[in-house]
Amino acid sequence: MAHLLFRLRHVTDEEAMEVRQLLEAHGFDVYETQAGFFRLGVDAIWLRNPAQRDDAETVLAHYQAERQAKARKAHENALARDEAPTLWRRFVAHPLQVTLVIVAVLMIALLTLLPFIGLAR
Repeated sequence: MAHLLFRLRHVTDEEAMEVRQLLEAHGFDVYETQAGFFRLGVDAIWLRNPAQRDDAETVLAHYQAERQAKARKAHENALARDEAPTLWRRFVAHPLQVTLVIVAVLMIALLTLLPFIGLAR
């Protein structure tokens, strides 16, 4: 029976391509499914041969650990160069967008709390 190996939802195209190439390079028998028009299915890479499950999961775990280390290193380098994204930098780059998002959050919070504020009177 097939085994769900890697979900592709919220995965960048770059990472999905790297995973496909990695699994192909190691000779794993895999196939992909798409979620479909109404998103009722699962975007995923499945392993056909259950005997390869442990090896495939080990390879993917190693790949994800390397990818996480690279991302952490890139973030630490951005912090060291003082280039890391912050709320203030985002506000400076896109003041209207940030202001509208803050106003929307405050409006939603107000509408959510309004019935409870009315009960206090």
